[in-house]
Amino acid sequence: MSARQITGRLVIATHNPGKLWELQQLLAPHGVDAVSAGDLGLSEPEETETSFSGNALLKARAAATAANLPAFADDSGLCVDALGDEPGVYSARWAGEGRDFSAAIRRVERELAERGATPPFRAHFTCALAVVWPDGHVEQFEGRVDGVLVFPPRGEKGFGYDPIFLPDGLERTFGEMMSAEKHALPSDGSQALSHRARAFQALARACLA
Repeated sequence: MSARQITGRLVIATHNPGKLWELQQLLAPHGVDAVSAGDLGLSEPEETETSFSGNALLKARAAATAANLPAFADDSGLCVDALGDEPGVYSARWAGEGRDFSAAIRRVERELAERGATPPFRAHFTCALAVVWPDGHVEQFEGRVDGVLVFPPRGEKGFGYDPIFLPDGLERTFGEMMSAEKHALPSDGSQALSHRARAFQALARACLA
């Protein structure tokens, strides 16, 4: 059975300006009329699930119900091997209510030291995407990119943990890359670079054909 196509207006269920901008850039070439949950005055539900896919679905479902429109949400985070895949779904919460990711990065470095971990610090970013329609129909997708953590942080582009994440096979961190490079969707159909773009590739093939 083929996936349901996204047409008309779509709510992006996020209040994170960085994520909102990136998702809007990914959707723009497909002519999707995307509006944010914040612009519609929708509240942000508490992320109570224990998986990226669960939290993405929770947020998309809440927005679709409140706006009576198809809603698109993501949940993503950094998983560090030596920390038992933490911070994982708690990636944003490690930054606190003020979203201070410099403090979150220091916490990652501190906890690695406390656990006696030694380089290379293997890690991966995961992104789960969910699209929910007002009638309850759901489509879900995931993307992942593997790499290592580097300290001190490098680069001031991107957001979140980007300055300490060095993707496998590359010499620059996500924090040293322009968003257009990190989230580019290759015209030849090859795999995108970032976890969010990889998840979006899967979604676009299924729902934006």
